[in-house]
Amino acid sequence: MTTIQSPQQLGQALRAARKQLALTQPQLALAAGVGVRFIVDLEAGKPTVRLENVLRVIDALGGVVQLIGLPLATNSTDEGGAHGA
Repeated sequence: MTTIQSPQQLGQALRAARKQLALTQPQLALAAGVGVRFIVDLEAGKPTVRLENVLRVIDALGGVVQLIGLPLATNSTDEGGAHGA
């Protein structure tokens, strides 16, 4: 497991995974359904990349995101709704 605490660390981890799988940036972009420029920015640690696309790249690399240390999610009527209302 890799601990990620910055966009730069995420980029480094994803670059390492891509290289371990012997994928080029264009190949990963195609597999994830994103542009090559997105992969370049992601691997460079650009902090403004779209989360949806980050998750697509992680999935294309065979990874998953786990949140550790946060309270467990519960099934409530507030899912996707107004918070604090």
